[in-house]
Amino acid sequence: MIIEISKLNYIYNPGTPFERKALNHIDLEIEEGEFIGLIGHTGSGKSTLVQHLNGLIKPSSGDIIIDGVNICKKDTDLKKIRQKVGLVFQYPEYQLFEETIYKDIAFGPQNLGLNEEQIHERVKEAMEVVGLDYESLKDRSPFELSGGQKRRVAIAGVIAMKPKVLILDEPTAGLDPHGRDEILNEIQGLFEKEGITIILVSHSMEDIAKLVDRIVVMDSGRVAMDGKTRDIFKKSKELEEIGLGIPQITKFMKAYKAKGHDVRDDILTVEEAKIEILRYLRRKEND
Repeated sequence: MIIEISKLNYIYNPGTPFERKALNHIDLEIEEGEFIGLIGHTGSGKSTLVQHLNGLIKPSSGDIIIDGVNICKKDTDLKKIRQKVGLVFQYPEYQLFEETIYKDIAFGPQNLGLNEEQIHERVKEAMEVVGLDYESLKDRSPFELSGGQKRRVAIAGVIAMKPKVLILDEPTAGLDPHGRDEILNEIQGLFEKEGITIILVSHSMEDIAKLVDRIVVMDSGRVAMDGKTRDIFKKSKELEEIGLGIPQITKFMKAYKAKGHDVRDDILTVEEAKIEILRYLRRKEND
């Protein structure tokens, strides 16, 4: 088990008129190598939860065990925890600050005390993982890049730390469709190549459906649902009741089936829908 969360509570502004319980008795376990989608409406507690996972926020009560270490104890070395759990914030390009792409990505590995050769290898490998050409881009300013490329540099900076867990908070926010697809493909490639644990926070049900194996649904600071992607998206009514939806293609297939067509209605992607509809039409022709 890479992450174990037990009875986790967090209260903003305790003891004041603005007191608010952001996390309410969270129990959650995540296995090594899982690809998790974390979804919920605005204010459901998603971002608060993921910021607990590398010690950016200390819980009001409860325990968080990362790779066997309880990070809530006073003597925990949070620097070591943050090497294991990499967190990419929404709009991470706003945190770029060095004069070259190389220096920006190298910042984390340098803080780990690695030598120049090790840093060089980490930077080169991280750039390759996110689809940035090392030779042509390493000496360029990150501020000369497109929005999508800046986002990749920021993600590469976290990947260069070689975390066991990578948390991505709305990694495609604000990108055009091309940039969005590129980032998602790189994330999927990273998962398939490195096998690290990934937690993807997203409002896009299409992105979640395409990428993740398991979904954790949050509502009012609690875990409302937790299960396999296909099983969670079968619960369209329950999701709608807490202000969420299902992928558009899933909605279409449910409506198509409701009109009397004998098709599966647990379809998650356009490619799956295409295969299922062709199968149905061929079967009709043969009947």
